[in-house]
This record gives sequence, structure tokens and C-alpha cells, in this order.
Amino acid sequence: MKRPQSRIFFVAEIVFPNCPGCKNAYLQSPDAGVPYKQFITVFLLVLCSSLPISSLYPFLYFMVQDFHIAKSDKDLGFYVGAIGAAFMVGRAMTAVLWGIAADKYGRKPVMLIGVISVIVFHTLFGFSQNFWMAVLTRFLLGLFNGLHGPGKAYVSEVSNANHQALGVSIIGTSWGLGLILGPALGGYLSQPALKYPNIFTEGSLFARFPYLLPSLCNTVFAIGVLFISFQLPETLHKHGIDEQKEYATEQPSQQDQKKPLLRRKPFIGGLVLYCIWSLHDMAYIEVFSLWCVSPKSTGGLGFTTADVGQILGLSGFVVLIFQLLIFPYLSNFLGPIMATRIPIVFSVPMVVAYPAIATLSGMALWVIVAIVSCLKNVFTTMVFTASMILLNNSVPQDQRGAANGLSVSLASVFKAIGPAGGGALFAWGQKRPDTSILPGNHLVFAVLAFIGFLSCITTFEPFLPRSVNDPFSDEADE
Repeated sequence: MKRPQSRIFFVAEIVFPNCPGCKNAYLQSPDAGVPYKQFITVFLLVLCSSLPISSLYPFLYFMVQDFHIAKSDKDLGFYVGAIGAAFMVGRAMTAVLWGIAADKYGRKPVMLIGVISVIVFHTLFGFSQNFWMAVLTRFLLGLFNGLHGPGKAYVSEVSNANHQALGVSIIGTSWGLGLILGPALGGYLSQPALKYPNIFTEGSLFARFPYLLPSLCNTVFAIGVLFISFQLPETLHKHGIDEQKEYATEQPSQQDQKKPLLRRKPFIGGLVLYCIWSLHDMAYIEVFSLWCVSPKSTGGLGFTTADVGQILGLSGFVVLIFQLLIFPYLSNFLGPIMATRIPIVFSVPMVVAYPAIATLSGMALWVIVAIVSCLKNVFTTMVFTASMILLNNSVPQDQRGAANGLSVSLASVFKAIGPAGGGALFAWGQKRPDTSILPGNHLVFAVLAFIGFLSCITTFEPFLPRSVNDPFSDEADE
């Protein structure tokens, strides 16, 4: 039997000719086609926003060394972590405010401001000559870049129920692609005077500022995206007071939907799920990398950084193909609840079994790790993308920017905790290799699995009501 479609908030007719949201409401009609132009533009916007997040990690260690702020190499990790966390701290502080602004002034201006912040602050980061300038520019980049939340709201407002999963998948695909291409960009283009002396001479600008070139490449791309994005249509409904009264008369059923954001049970349930899974994912990423490169004698895999890069690159490619070609159909078939629950159910026992993989060797080890890495990343992508659909479908349009802003803000906190917690957990596991209960890495992956199990619980009632596929019903919000 065909699954009933989620009811998405849209206006079927043009109510007010001067309202940009009304002019573009046809995009959500049941017979509307795929909005390729809008999807591609949002893809570029999110890619522009995600590239600067990860492009600094390959050279950040050396950048801090050049600042001469650490007393010894053992202290470098603290300063590297501070610069890396500055962006998330800034984003956590303002994501809700940018969401509220998107609900009041429109999605488009907030997204354009996010691109401008990349052009200004990421360029300044490339010119950083001391630790505090690097921290400040990264913090300001996170503070003024509120693009991600409104972007997720936007794709839901330019697509109908049949195409929404594809739109949300495009957000995840673009974000993932940025996190893959960013480190490659930073790794190849940083310190160009040392790597490519025949092109960049010793006294050149890029010799004086060895980490500027990756930032400038991101900036040039962002400038192009900025000009392309000006043609993006606005989707927010903007009605005057008299028009709102008339609109309420014509659309009485939608007036009943004006409930406070934090009183919507499907939204709260989706938010809890999104945050807990963000914690699990970031801790997993940190632990997985440490586990791969740690010695076999301590329960690790003994891989080189090149081995890890190949496995993560393969995983990223598989995720991109899955997001674009498979997930939209799978999501429409399963529905958002099952599209989150099923991958979590498979992830939990798989993560528990990771320590057993370390007993393998040779090509068998590499192949098995590549397979489980691809599966784990596909499952994680399913959870994140389906939870985005849940969040967008659980609120009406005038709360969607704030809802996505709140989810980005809270998730940023959990994403900042995840790597630090994962690293500390791994270090603790290394200190207890011979205990009788959960020795060594068994403890590490058991804790990760438990956090995943908590995520699974949030996909059931009372966190997510059965009526979540009809999110604006009274039953769902009570």
C-alpha cells in the first residue's frame, strides 16, 4: 500500500500578486515539476558555505606552528582545536537569530549575507599572521554565516511532497562534497611557495602568506555563486496587516497552525533526534580516524594517513551517489520516520562489531573497513537527511527559518562536544586494555553504539507521534 504523503504547508493559488511567496507557491503544487534551477543554485550556496569549514584542517597544524604561540609541539593541539572550534561557536550563537531574520525578511537575503561573509572573513583568515586573528576571523565567519538553516527551509518551499526528499538530499550532498573537497583544496594549495617554487617565487605574496591561496580560491568561487544567487526567487510570504486579515478569512484552517515552535511535538522530537545523532556522528568521525591510524598492538588498524584518505574518499563518493540517485526514492517509499529508524537500527550492532575487524589483516582488512565505512556513512546520511525533512514538515512556513536556525545552533553545540568527547573516550580506552569488562576499544565503540541507541529511541513515541506524517494535525501537537 502506498504511504500517505506528508502534508507540506503551501498556498495552492496566488493570493496576493505583490507577495513573493504567493508568486512562487506554484512550485509546491502537486503537479509541479522538479525545480532544477533553484536546486542547483542552493547546491552551490551550500557548497560555498561548507568549503571553508574543512579546507583549513590539512594545514592548520603547520599554521599554528608558524604563529610561534605554542611552547612545544605537545601544546599545538590546544591552539589547533581553538581555531577549529571558533567557527562552530560563532554559528551556535547566531543560527537562531539568522533563522528568525529569514522568517521576517526572507530566505534569500540571509543566504546572500552568508555568501558575503565567506568572501570577507575567509579571505581575511588567509591573511592571518597570528593566532588571535585566525580565531577572530573564523569566529566572525561562523557568526555571520547563517546560510545553512534558511537553505534547508528554502528547498522545502520550492518543492512539492514528491520532490522534497531530492531537495533535502541536495543539501546533504553539497555539504558532504564541500567537506570532501575542502581538505583537498587546503592540502594542495597551502604553502605554495614550498610546494611549487617554479610558480610561486620566494618573495611573492603567497610566500609571505602561505595559507592565503586556498582562501582566495574559495573567495573566487563564492563571488561567482553570489552573482548567480541574485536571480533566486524569494519564497517567504509577505502580507500587510490588511492582507493578513483577508488571508486568514480565505485560509481559516491555516490560522489554527499558529502554535509556538516549542509546543510542536514532532519538531521537538526531530530536534532531539538531530542533536543526539550529531553528537554520535562527530564522536564517531574522531574515533574512527584515531582507530585507523593507531597501532595494531593497541587494538587499532595500523593504517597510514593515505589509507584513511582512500577509504574516506571512497565513502564520500558512495554517499554522493546514494544521496542523489537512491535516497529520494527510498525516502518517499519509507517515509521520514522509517528512513531515520532503519539506518540507526543497522548502525548500532555494526559499530559494536568494529573491534573484531582489527583482528583481520592484509587486503581483507582494507576491504572490510572500506565496506563498513561506506555503509556507516550512508546510514548517517539517511538519518540526517530524513531528520531534516521531519523538521521542515513539522512547522509552517513562518516558523521554518527559526526552526532550522535552532536546529543548526543546537547541533553546532553537540558537534563541538563530539570530537573532544570522542578523543577523550578513545584515550581512556587506550589506558584500560586488559580490563575484564569492555577492554580497550570495545568500550569506545560500545559507548558510540549506546549514543546511537538513544537516537533510535527518539524515533518512537512520545518523541515522534504516529501522526508525524500529518504534522499540523491537532493530535501531533498535543
